Amino acid sequence: MTSALPSSIPVSQLGLSASEAQILHQHQQIALQSQAYAHSASTRGRGHARTSASTSRAASAASSGHGRLVLDPGSLAVLGQHFERLMAAIQNRVEQLTAQTQTSTINQSSRAGAAMAAADAEIARFREIIRQIDELETEFDKVRHIRDIVKGFRARVDGLERKMDARGSRR
Repeated sequence: MTSALPSSIPVSQLGLSASEAQILHQHQQIALQSQAYAHSASTRGRGHARTSASTSRAASAASSGHGRLVLDPGSLAVLGQHFERLMAAIQNRVEQLTAQTQTSTINQSSRAGAAMAAADAEIARFREIIRQIDELETEFDKVRHIRDIVKGFRARVDGLERKMDARGSRR
């Protein structure tokens, strides 16, 4: 007496969370519908109006057996291929996002580098302006000192002239 394998098992026996079980069920239906569509499209116009019996049974079991995983070898192969394509699409998207992130990071780094270079140039320009202001203040202090000396000499000369005028007018 041979023991027949069950045609499906409850998803709860797979150790999946509720959301994982829901995803499995959704993708099982998508995979089987895609297979049925691809098969009917390939036989259209050739006089083969029927799909394979196992595909039909698997699609029926998947749609009616919510919460169960179809164990039909063809269905499992289709589901496996579907998940391989899905994983490849996800991996491709991850690689695209990684490339976009790297590009964005490089661009941001370039902009930051340019901003830092511009800031450094402005700081250097500002320091040069301050140096020139310091030089002008030093020159201003020198000129003020010379002016004060000239004023002192002028006051002395004016004082001497007044003294001489006063002596000249007394005579």
